[in-house]
Amino acid sequence: MTWHVDEQDLRAYARGELAPPMLWSADTHLMACADCRETLASVSDPVALDAGWERLDAELDVPRRGLLEGLLVRLGVADHVARLLTATPVLRRSWLAAVVFLLMTTVGVVYTADSPTLFLALAPLLPLAGVALSYGPALDPTYEMAVVSPVHGFRLLMIRTVAVLAAGLGLNGLATLALPSYGLRALAWLLPALALTATGLALTPRLGPVLAPSLVGGAWVALLVATDRAGDGPLVPFTAAGQGAAAAVAALAVGLLFLVRDRFDVFHRSAV
Repeated sequence: MTWHVDEQDLRAYARGELAPPMLWSADTHLMACADCRETLASVSDPVALDAGWERLDAELDVPRRGLLEGLLVRLGVADHVARLLTATPVLRRSWLAAVVFLLMTTVGVVYTADSPTLFLALAPLLPLAGVALSYGPALDPTYEMAVVSPVHGFRLLMIRTVAVLAAGLGLNGLATLALPSYGLRALAWLLPALALTATGLALTPRLGPVLAPSLVGGAWVALLVATDRAGDGPLVPFTAAGQGAAAAVAALAVGLLFLVRDRFDVFHRSAV
């Protein structure tokens, strides 16, 4: 070493009074100079020095908030809830980009075929898939963190479901705006989407977060195929009667979900 930190500067450093840029220079120098570290130890109050190191360790160990997490905290969302929301897999860019691409492709096909049937059939499946991917040990990389969080299992499910539905339904809604010539018919996906999502959630405690939405999605596809072969008119789920049936299924599924809400804690423990 060609130079050492002056003893007075070391005393100021120990008291936390050394200002930049000398503070930065002293930090860098102390990492490489054993002599100055010994001098610092001799001029420092051990209690104050230990407290300073504890504060530094705590600062370094605090997880850095992302943009979305910081925004949620500023809006009044609790820290642990904001962390659980931003850790939801389907709220990440890769999933959202895939959904946007799929919707854009579907809208393009609608314009080519001059029929909204493909869009109406696909749109209800996206929220169902999003909720399925946001919850459960097989698909959620942050599942262990969610289990030990101070949140009731059902409440955690609802928090993530609302977040995923807001993103999924929002993207579907934007895609619907690209089909202005179909009027209200372009919104016929909304009630089936709510019915499929609620049914998948209600069956999750018994069938699991993978099998339940898979069976519900498969039943939806089978229904569309069966009604498509039955006639040349609009598919039954998108008629007035079909919309009424979807609303009834959604209401029944929400009621069942409320009745089985306590089973999600049991599901948590058995999964772990």
